[in-house]
Amino acid sequence: MSASLYANALAPFLAEGERLRPAGGEVFDAHTHLGLDEDGRSLDLQTLLSQLDGAGASRACVFPLHDPERKPSYSVPNDRVLAWAGESGGRLIPFCRLDPAEAPVAEGERCLARGARGIKLHPRAQAFAFDGLEMDGIFTLAEEASVPILIHAGRGMPPIADGLADLALRHPDVVLILAHGAICDQGILTSRLADHPGVLYDTSCFFPIDVIELFARVPAERIVFASDPPYGLTSSGLYLALRVAAHAGLDEQATRGVIGETMAGLVDGRGLPPVSAPRGAVEITLQGRLARAYGYGSLAGPALFAGAIEQAQGMLDLAIAVCRDPDPGAAGEALDAIGAALLAARALLNTDGGARPALDLLFRAMARAATEPTSATAQPTRPARDALARAGQDA
Repeated sequence: MSASLYANALAPFLAEGERLRPAGGEVFDAHTHLGLDEDGRSLDLQTLLSQLDGAGASRACVFPLHDPERKPSYSVPNDRVLAWAGESGGRLIPFCRLDPAEAPVAEGERCLARGARGIKLHPRAQAFAFDGLEMDGIFTLAEEASVPILIHAGRGMPPIADGLADLALRHPDVVLILAHGAICDQGILTSRLADHPGVLYDTSCFFPIDVIELFARVPAERIVFASDPPYGLTSSGLYLALRVAAHAGLDEQATRGVIGETMAGLVDGRGLPPVSAPRGAVEITLQGRLARAYGYGSLAGPALFAGAIEQAQGMLDLAIAVCRDPDPGAAGEALDAIGAALLAARALLNTDGGARPALDLLFRAMARAATEPTSATAQPTRPARDALARAGQDA
């Protein structure tokens, strides 16, 4: 029952994603993991490949999680990822993960010689700053090997922007991929690194507004799709990237670049495309009803991710109540779609293993709420409104 409930609720989002995806081009996920993390999450090769298949993605960059067997120097998890990438038929592009406190240059040289094609740094997990001498050594290694460095720039970070920007500007030939939209310091990093010729930002963010703002600050040619498995899902991350690209008014060619062609060009040795001006709007306008649904959903998501199910249920109930509005105005069609997804998510929370599919539906509903055009005029039928109201009473 839970599988069919999830599949039925997911189907409209999958169909919309297909409509939004431009013909041709490659879908390339810039940010995935394999192995085991200290926090208990894990991902195996076949599951990751299945996720890529489900999103129509041909390739992905991959690196180790914060593995309990990482000492010394991440050598064991690095070797595992290199082996798994070798079994993927060329679909996985391996990056080696380095700890600046544990012989990072030697480990990087070893992994690059074995086939690694990039470097991953995680300043939160490894608790380092960007002003140490070892950091210049890592950047020099990447420069000499002509490989990119992907850096965690998401939650849980102290201010890192100035140290990272100083380091990057000393190494203008190193291509950086700042993960999670650089939300830890998005304003400073996008400003200070605006003239750096090789800084990319990946879209693996939980909150759609972070990605909307990224498109207002950064050229589309420097934004790359990413989903962050096992924490995110490739298909839902792609849906967010496509919704925000459409919201920013990107044409098909620019959208193809975001969802894969820019990363493909980088790892295949063709370099990065020339940039245009940022295309996103500097103001975010939401219809009031959709803003309310988005707000409650934004509170439900972190609670659900943290396992606080009762708190998540309460926030979902409030978001669902927004969608039952008998006078929805221009937001009616979107509220119907969002409400149906949230009702399914709420029901899935009462089933074994339902938290992850519920989070996926919530993520997609939030993406739609945040990116719905304000000029939408489609109105739901009265039967559709009544059905949503009855379903809400039964939830």
